[in-house]
Amino acid sequence: MTHLWQFHGGIKLDGHKTLSCEQPITQAKIPPFLTLPLLQHKTELADPIVKVGDYVLKGQIIAHGIHASSSGTVIAIEARNTPHPSGLKIDCIIIETDGKDQWQELQPISDYTKLSADEIRKHIATAGIVGLGGAGFPTHIKLKPTKIDTLIINGAECEPYITCDDRLMRERAKEIVLGAEIISYTLAGVKSCIIAVEDNKPEAYQALLTASANSTVEIITVPTIYPMGGEIQLIEVLTGNQISRSTIPASIGIVVQNVETASAVYRAIEYGEPLISRVVTITGNGINKPQNLLVLLGTPMNFVLDQCEVTSKINRLIMGGTMMGLSLPNDDIPIIKTSNCILASQETAIATTTMPCIRCGACANVCPVKLIPQQLYWFTKAKDFEKVEQYKIFDCIECGACAYVCPSQIPLVNYYQYAKSEIRFNQQQQKNSELSRQRHDFRNFRIEREKKERAERHKKAKTKAAMKAEIAKARAEKG
Repeated sequence: MTHLWQFHGGIKLDGHKTLSCEQPITQAKIPPFLTLPLLQHKTELADPIVKVGDYVLKGQIIAHGIHASSSGTVIAIEARNTPHPSGLKIDCIIIETDGKDQWQELQPISDYTKLSADEIRKHIATAGIVGLGGAGFPTHIKLKPTKIDTLIINGAECEPYITCDDRLMRERAKEIVLGAEIISYTLAGVKSCIIAVEDNKPEAYQALLTASANSTVEIITVPTIYPMGGEIQLIEVLTGNQISRSTIPASIGIVVQNVETASAVYRAIEYGEPLISRVVTITGNGINKPQNLLVLLGTPMNFVLDQCEVTSKINRLIMGGTMMGLSLPNDDIPIIKTSNCILASQETAIATTTMPCIRCGACANVCPVKLIPQQLYWFTKAKDFEKVEQYKIFDCIECGACAYVCPSQIPLVNYYQYAKSEIRFNQQQQKNSELSRQRHDFRNFRIEREKKERAERHKKAKTKAAMKAEIAKARAEKG
């Protein structure tokens, strides 16, 4: 492939990547306690299959798709704070580690080509592998049988500060290439397998080129422009296909997976390792030694931050990058499968004065999905949610590009999130009202039906009584 397309809009950002990308990945220490939330996949809350007091080994399944990250004893199963947008506590399994880090017996697959696609998918599901670029969608579901001709492995790490994928591509390029081959084999019928890398990662690109020398996997550089790492934008740049957020890429024959997901698939097949750790970028001006750590899932963030020498005070903590990251209330929260970056800042949130929209159109110019942000803003302010829907609010990927360029400093994404939540609430209310109406109509129908049935029974009983009276009368006259 030599021709690349271009998605609409996008912005050039100061990446702040050099803070953490020049140091090799380091293994983080084993914490005294591991907190493993039972909601780590974009599916549903998993049921624990262990109980308090159980001793578990590293890699042992403790709930569907969730494994013990190290050996130790289950000391509690209770609600704890987790990095979830709702801010609500979620049930977690808490393990007191014993420092032995003792693995359970692993079951590697010596030759995956001797397995069926279903068997590989089952192995991936058992290993608990999900999208590690931040989405957290179960990988085995994306690899279900369908007609796929293009597999894209996403190495376009476009968010500022995050470098975990960059370091992984430099250090584990062979794993990523082999993982891509396993995914291609599982999908069956894939004609083109591409690993896409932004052109600001020359070392990663070269490492992948070397690793893919004897492979059919193609390594392609794409422009460094935010949000290139978005699935929709990357698909358009590589294939020219423009799809909406409501369109599943598989419906047009494309599957996209993250580079660390590909590596995790390889390790699950080659070594039998479940997903119990991930590479996390620890960075920001609140850190003296920004770096990438290979962290056990469930490790408290404060334990990880301490290994990178926290400065005297951290005022803001974000999981993810500055554009789409999630602000955290405190650092006593566990690393989960989607924790790609912990950004620690000494700066407090800057209180800005929002000014009136001047309709400059800058927001529309940078919107990667061709929306008209200013109109969405006005309709949201007016609470005209019907118009907001008509202007395709749910196509918004909440990348923040519009708010970034807004000269009036309007927090546009906040308005869109509000509009989406209101629309969903109203839709649910309408569903509830319709359900209530149906129940009311059925109740009236049932009452009317029972009334008719009673009347019919009464009529039959009356007729039967009359017939008996006639018979009795006739007998009396004969006698």
